[in-house]
Amino acid sequence: MNTPSYASASLYVGDLNPDITETQLFEVFKQIGPVASIRVCRDAVTRRSLGYAYVNYHTLADAERALDLMNYKEIKGRACRIMWSQRDPSLRKSGAGNIFIKNLDKSIDNKVLYDTFASFGNILSCKVSYDENGGSKGFGFIHYETAEAAEEAIAKTNGKLIGGKKVFVGTFVPRKDRSHTEESPKWTNIYAKNLSKDTPEEKFIELFKKFGSITSAFLAKDEHGASKGFGFVNFETHEQAQAAIDEMNGKEVDGSPIYVGRAQKKQEREKELKEMFEKLKRERMSKFQGVNLYVKNLDEGIDDAKLREEFSAAGTITSAKVMRDEKGASKGFGFVCFATPDEATKAVTELNGKMIKDKPIYVALAQRKEARRAQLEAKHAQKINGIRLQQQAQASGMTGNPIYATGAPVFYPQPVMGRNFMYPGMPGPRFPATPVYAPQARGYQPMSGGYRGGRGGSRGGRGRPHGGRAPGYPGIKYNANVRNPQQAQQAAQQQQQQPQQPQVDDATRKQMLGEAIYPLILERLKELNKEDDLAGKITGMIIELDPTELVNITDSQILNKKIQEALDVLAQHTDDKQ
Repeated sequence: MNTPSYASASLYVGDLNPDITETQLFEVFKQIGPVASIRVCRDAVTRRSLGYAYVNYHTLADAERALDLMNYKEIKGRACRIMWSQRDPSLRKSGAGNIFIKNLDKSIDNKVLYDTFASFGNILSCKVSYDENGGSKGFGFIHYETAEAAEEAIAKTNGKLIGGKKVFVGTFVPRKDRSHTEESPKWTNIYAKNLSKDTPEEKFIELFKKFGSITSAFLAKDEHGASKGFGFVNFETHEQAQAAIDEMNGKEVDGSPIYVGRAQKKQEREKELKEMFEKLKRERMSKFQGVNLYVKNLDEGIDDAKLREEFSAAGTITSAKVMRDEKGASKGFGFVCFATPDEATKAVTELNGKMIKDKPIYVALAQRKEARRAQLEAKHAQKINGIRLQQQAQASGMTGNPIYATGAPVFYPQPVMGRNFMYPGMPGPRFPATPVYAPQARGYQPMSGGYRGGRGGSRGGRGRPHGGRAPGYPGIKYNANVRNPQQAQQAAQQQQQQPQQPQVDDATRKQMLGEAIYPLILERLKELNKEDDLAGKITGMIIELDPTELVNITDSQILNKKIQEALDVLAQHTDDKQ
């Protein structure tokens, strides 16, 4: 071996097992001679080994002997790679003397490659590239001490057989300097697929030999040696590669047409495919903008034909699809596409909330995920801004809910209702999102706190005794049997003639009203085949309404209307969360 021009007796040891320690390395390298120091390089944060280390000997002779005897020896199951430590990185970064070898046989490892190319000059680094499973990728790199040695290696080995395969040997070109554009005349490598599994490598090369001089060819094979049906061919010139693509692409070979095109790196191919799919998605969305509807809350028994039938009255349907899982079961939603935006708008107006098989469906224009996410984020930001404004108002001594108009927010006096106010642009009645009412009387299990507010829910009613008064109406006792306005007026007149009772607080009034309407709401939900769990939420939503909206609330028609409004808001709230 040629003596290096380094005064230091320091060696770089790479490709190490990540579990190896300085002590274990010391036991290995002390067999050559006295070791001055050993350092395994580790991550600054995790302290895990980076897979390489530096071994320093006292004498240059011991370092040379370790490089000769220990290079590519196995240490804890891995063949280590040793070279002289280069404290000056200029030689390594310049790229001078660096060569690239491809089309290597899978049996060629680091040591065989090193021994093959060592005769041309002093090798600073030699490495075969491996995949995550430890298998050779078929290419490698060699860095010589001088550019002259690299040129000699290229001249004498390019196109020669190594391990039974003709290899390509050339000057290494950094990634940033490589040409990746198809318009550039530099590319010479082509890719062929859809080949017969019975095509041997000799026939594969024969197919392309007529187009020019082939520097390397590779037919992919599995672990059993059978062809995978694709391969690569590299020509000397770009013109030869282009001629092979022009003539062979789509040509029938062994009874089936093959594909031949320019070989691309994985990153380049993925980038092109991503751009193509994004373009197709944009074209598809622009084509269906304003005519494609999203339908949810569908009964499991509704199929494509039934969905088309229900929407056919609105106009001409181009497609109707119920989405299903891998087992074929309905996911409860689907899409209906109309011929014109006017027909789609008509369908949304007429069919949203329609009962189909005892379930009210939700119909809206279909949106892309990005647009829906932006809309929800804007609504959330608006809500946070509203809460901040209300907190500022409460801090200044004002109570009530903000009314948003041009200019500064205006507040109107009313009973304090926590965070239950209407945000700009929010559809439907002014209900809180998910308040929960917990009844405390007549067999119902009370909850700690009386009321549990969800987003925007209220708190209060911690088991205080109620005075039997109608909510929001001082001096009028509540009568659970009142069902119409005449009875309510008669009861009010009777109560006005009696001595006035002390007024009760807002929380107690809400508790009284909740205890009265909860069983009625529960009964109505059973009639609508809705979950019993919704009764508490709807009760909490209704008792938070403005007192003017609670007049004759126990009347069955008025209460049923409020229940339906609450169900619509809950359905909209669930959709927004999606």
